[in-house]
Amino acid sequence: MASVASAAAVDDDGDETLASPAESLDLILSRLLPFLLSAALSARTLVGRWRLLHSKLSLLLSALTDAAGSPNWPSNQLFRDHLLPALISTLRNLRSLSALCLDQDLPGGKLRLQSDIDIAASALSLHLHDLHLLLRSGLLHHDASLASSADDSAAIVLSLPAPSASRAVLALFVRDVFARLQIGALDLKGKALDSLLELLAADPAKISRLVVEEGDLPSLLRLLDPSAHSLLRDSTAAVVSLLATASDVSRRAVFEEGALGPLLRLLDSGPAVLKERAATAIHALTADHACAWAVSAYGGVSILVAACHSGSGSPSVQALAAGSLNNAVAIDDIRAAMVEEGAVSVLLDLLLSGNLEAQKNAALCLASLAAMGGAEICNAILQENGPARLLQLLRAVSDPETIDHTLKAFSALAVSPKATKFLSSSPPLFAQLTDLIKRGNAGIKHSAAALVADLSPSEETKRSMAESMPALIKMMECSKPSSAQEAAAAALTSLLAVRANRRELSRDEKSVTRLVQMLEPTSDVIAGKELPVAVVLALTSSSGGGARRRLADAGACQHLQKLSEADVPGAKKALHRITGSRLKNLFSISWPQ
Repeated sequence: MASVASAAAVDDDGDETLASPAESLDLILSRLLPFLLSAALSARTLVGRWRLLHSKLSLLLSALTDAAGSPNWPSNQLFRDHLLPALISTLRNLRSLSALCLDQDLPGGKLRLQSDIDIAASALSLHLHDLHLLLRSGLLHHDASLASSADDSAAIVLSLPAPSASRAVLALFVRDVFARLQIGALDLKGKALDSLLELLAADPAKISRLVVEEGDLPSLLRLLDPSAHSLLRDSTAAVVSLLATASDVSRRAVFEEGALGPLLRLLDSGPAVLKERAATAIHALTADHACAWAVSAYGGVSILVAACHSGSGSPSVQALAAGSLNNAVAIDDIRAAMVEEGAVSVLLDLLLSGNLEAQKNAALCLASLAAMGGAEICNAILQENGPARLLQLLRAVSDPETIDHTLKAFSALAVSPKATKFLSSSPPLFAQLTDLIKRGNAGIKHSAAALVADLSPSEETKRSMAESMPALIKMMECSKPSSAQEAAAAALTSLLAVRANRRELSRDEKSVTRLVQMLEPTSDVIAGKELPVAVVLALTSSSGGGARRRLADAGACQHLQKLSEADVPGAKKALHRITGSRLKNLFSISWPQ
């Protein structure tokens, strides 16, 4: 070890503070590294560890030489103020350890020395990682003139660019931010996150894709870990939430890098502000079916159901959690887990929470559960007094989307015979449906009419709905969607099974005129002529009430004759009902054009 001792004598630089970054880099390249490379090859104790250290020191020498080749490295704060001092400290420590290896007696003990060398080797590996990160980012070759001139001790190296800046400038800034997240001290990491948030908020769709392409998402997601500093976790959750909602590209990238698990943990046990940000991100992630399946893999169903409970978090968290459950309800395993975790009861409670978003999402989730879960889930909703709560919500809200979701829930329940029987015997429900058919928007009218057609109310209930018939006639005149015309015709046919309703509609001159106009073969008001024909058949199913005469007076016969000749189902029968024994003569008449 004589050569090592000689080198140690030559390398006695002391631990004084160096005057400049250039002197620090020169110390490492010309004195510390040459000495340690020689010492590592001359070691006779723990030879294997020193050989491994020699490889790392060689890599460090190559990387530092590359960094020194850039004239702009002194302006990079991470390299100048963080990496160089840390490197000098680690290399000096290794130099001291190499001197201890000169004494074959190892006065401190072999195990102690071995542990100290391993710790120093780990530190050296971390420095190499940081140095390679800076080299890959291109930041060491960046012109110092673009650096911020504000508070240089804490400033982000690059000024925050405008979202309209060139891609090269934006990419360099993103790489700088992610370098700080992995290398910088706590305050610099916090400022880097703040700058990233500001840039993302200015143009989420554009910047989020750039972050995915130029950033290092795993390093960002590690800051969601409970061991991370709370200030960093808060800002990181905000960044991840923005990335999850900004674009399909960034949402998928966040999921593929494993964000769902940490986000669910935050929703389960994080502080209130983090729960809301986590819930926002989870809701966005689960909107993609390819991501939603992973909820059960992370034990997320119980967490989401718990987040829907009153008192578990803010109203916003409840709404987002209910929305996330609805996003994932199509997956069989998740749907089964939701039932096991008591989601039906919790969602029904949310219907009366007074929080519109939570009510809306809960109603839609219940509709999805009932539609996809079959009679078993429908019966569970019945047992929890679900129809009464849905009706209470239907009466209380005026928001069209919430009303539509609630009607979807009723319609989904109607697939169960037990539920259909229960709903059909609820006059208050039909009173509400009557009002919605008369006053709702097109989508609500459609859903309400379809529900009336699916149920089997009593004659008395049907009589109470007579005032909705003119609105149903008008619905049939709407060209799109055709399913709305079908729903209106089916509801009308059901209501016209009651004699009193037939009498009342036949007395409504405007409705009769509209119905006859729909029979016109050349009219494009309604493409499927079998629908108005079916209504005419229902309206003329009995001889009383004057319906047949009024239809004939309005010109229905000539239209029905043409439809009969075109073999439209029911047209011939409808014509026969109106004309009676004069049918043969009518066929011989040439109707005026």
